[in-house]
Amino acid sequence: MKILVINAGSSSLKYQLIDMEGEKVLAKGNCERIGIGGHIGHKTSAGVSVEKDMDFPSHKEAFLAVVDVLTTGEGKVIDDVKEISAVGHRVLHGSEKYKTSTRITDEVIDDIMAFRELGPLHNPPQAIAMRACQDVFGKETPMVAVFDTSFHQTMPPKAYMFGVPYEYYEKYSIRRYGFHGTSHRYVTGEYFKVTGREKEGSRLIVCHLGNGSSITAVKDGKVMDTSMGLTPLDGFIMGTRCGGIDPSVVTYIANKEHLTPDQMSDLMNKKSGFLGISGVTSDCRDLHKAAQEGNERAQLALDMFVYQIKKFIGGYAAAMGGVDAIAFTGGIGENDDILRERICTGMEYLGLEICKERNKEASRHDAKFSTDSSKVEAWVLPTNEEIMIARDTKELVEG
Repeated sequence: MKILVINAGSSSLKYQLIDMEGEKVLAKGNCERIGIGGHIGHKTSAGVSVEKDMDFPSHKEAFLAVVDVLTTGEGKVIDDVKEISAVGHRVLHGSEKYKTSTRITDEVIDDIMAFRELGPLHNPPQAIAMRACQDVFGKETPMVAVFDTSFHQTMPPKAYMFGVPYEYYEKYSIRRYGFHGTSHRYVTGEYFKVTGREKEGSRLIVCHLGNGSSITAVKDGKVMDTSMGLTPLDGFIMGTRCGGIDPSVVTYIANKEHLTPDQMSDLMNKKSGFLGISGVTSDCRDLHKAAQEGNERAQLALDMFVYQIKKFIGGYAAAMGGVDAIAFTGGIGENDDILRERICTGMEYLGLEICKERNKEASRHDAKFSTDSSKVEAWVLPTNEEIMIARDTKELVEG
């Protein structure tokens, strides 16, 4: 079975074609500048790269380009589009209705669009992409929605409720949902796979660190708490997101600067975080460079990142009654050994001791970098959200 995995944005369409026999990626790519021009970058497992400027007025034309590049020319990996058995779509927000991955119907697409206030940047283009996919592949091709929020649905009310009047939960489903759920689920599964540990009695903290970051407490294999909230804005400082702040900061800035709610949302989501603190970049690699050159604000952004992550790890360890392992994943978590070391240093009180040499060699592959005598293990476990989407799609399509 060959499954096409789709991650759609407002102006982009990332894809991977995966042969589920051996879970081999046959090709992957990205359609960019949808609605404002168009470009497709495509790469096969054999190393063949295709780059084309094209016209993408909508997601439909992007899907047509994906079909074309997969079946013709230098980037061809299949003979006919009918070889694609199903399509799996990443979806940001499933609200409280979708607790697991779900076969896509017209009702499901309507619901995903209806949740646009909970995921304004992601849900609408993802719903639009599903309609376009139906137009290109036909409704007879099975499609599955895999929700970023679903893995976190095991949280108890004491973890997911906010301290606002209960009526707003009843009227508007205001609560903590959590995101990066597909990544957290994959890494959790990998932890049990590589260690051979049983889920029952386990206490794992997963740190998905990248341009967007979140931390999840996983007890007995189920999510107990997670750092992101109603939207991906909550938690700790990120590339351009402020993370959790005193709510009065929002109203205070809005009143002083005469900003609308939408303008405040834009400020907190796109102009804050690493970018807002440093004033130079949202990229962690560039922050390191700027800090080394003496930029104090870049150093401050890194210091805040490390400090806030330490607080979450300590808090989750307390909530779970201890911790057995801390797993790092995502672009920063997998690659930045300097920040991993800084985060883990000073956690001897938890029973965590790391080996600096192991930590430097741990990037981009499953690796334990705690010492052999450490009571708490530290791991790098690279994530693979696409294979999780493909696995869920295969399982649902096969019944």
